[in-house]
Amino acid sequence: MKGKLNGETLEIDVLVTNENYVLVVEVKSSLSVEDVKEFITDLGEFRQFFPEYNQKQLYGAVAGIEINEGADKYAYRQGLFVIAQSGETVTILNDDKFQPKAW
Repeated sequence: MKGKLNGETLEIDVLVTNENYVLVVEVKSSLSVEDVKEFITDLGEFRQFFPEYNQKQLYGAVAGIEINEGADKYAYRQGLFVIAQSGETVTILNDDKFQPKAW
């Protein structure tokens, strides 16, 4: 999904929404801390590019087939859901203590 604003483009890999919430997921084959930082910037700009979701609570998630050392912990501390490949499926790595950040 792509949003355009003033000649700029914001590309979203996966967007999940319902009546009250929107979840934006950044998917990488190899997820790094730098990828997480860039995604956080994108989340900060999301509502400008996609104003149709302004009335919904916004959350973020990062997903990686391979997660570079520290990227999962960094994303967790920033309030993002962390999704990793687990055999033929995926799993959410966040524990019961996790508090997601709303943007």
